[in-house]
Amino acid sequence: MTDDSSLTGRRIAFLMAGEGVEQVELTEPWDAVRNAGGEPVLVSPEAGKIQAFDHLDKADTFEVDQTLAEADPELFAGLVLPGGVANPDALRMDEDAVEFVKAFFEADKPVAAICHAPWVLAEAGVVKGRRLTSWPSLQTDLRNAGADWVDEEVVVDGNLVTSRKPDDLPAFVAELTDLFAETD
Repeated sequence: MTDDSSLTGRRIAFLMAGEGVEQVELTEPWDAVRNAGGEPVLVSPEAGKIQAFDHLDKADTFEVDQTLAEADPELFAGLVLPGGVANPDALRMDEDAVEFVKAFFEADKPVAAICHAPWVLAEAGVVKGRRLTSWPSLQTDLRNAGADWVDEEVVVDGNLVTSRKPDDLPAFVAELTDLFAETD
């Protein structure tokens, strides 16, 4: 587990669509990054607010810090992709969002994805040959994209950390903060 200042000076992008993110999959990693001294930045295709959900019920809204057009992947130390069903489904259909994700892999920067978020990774073409996990209903999609899908609480494969669901958040948050702190 990281210490309280392990992410000092590191800006971490949290990529979300305008609607459909699972709130706890945003807020728990966000708080962990902040508590470790990092600067979480909410990036979205459009300016304004995003609508989070508690499963299928509307929850809080969150202000977008930067649009994809404004966000430069080179200025971030890592990327978090929260889940929810609608959020990653919308992102994988957005060419700019897919390119943003690819840029982190091309630069070998750490990426953390939970629940349905690995859909975006599959669309970006970055899962082939990687061991990862996700919400169970994605396993066929991810295997078809060349991933070695496993049903585990949290999986770290190089600079990629993945988890299945909100119940896995403690393990996911611990691994993502460690991974983001280790990467230069």
